[in-house]
Amino acid sequence: MPQLDTSTWFMMITSMFLTLFIIFQLKVSKHNFPFNPEPLLTKTQKQSTPWETKWTKIYLPLLLPQ
Repeated sequence: MPQLDTSTWFMMITSMFLTLFIIFQLKVSKHNFPFNPEPLLTKTQKQSTPWETKWTKIYLPLLLPQ
C-alpha cells in the first residue's frame, strides 16, 4: 500500500490562504463606504387614540351585578 505524500500540503494550504486573502481584499476594495457617516435624527410622532382621553374601567366577570 503506497504512503500518502504530505510534503506538498503546506505549500497548498499556504497558497490557498493567500489566494483567499487576495480575493477578499479585492472584493472589499470595490465597495464604496461613506466618508463620515452620521446617524439620522428621526422624530417620533405620538399617535392619539380615542381611549387615551377617556377614563375607562375594566369590570371583571365575577364583579358584575347578578
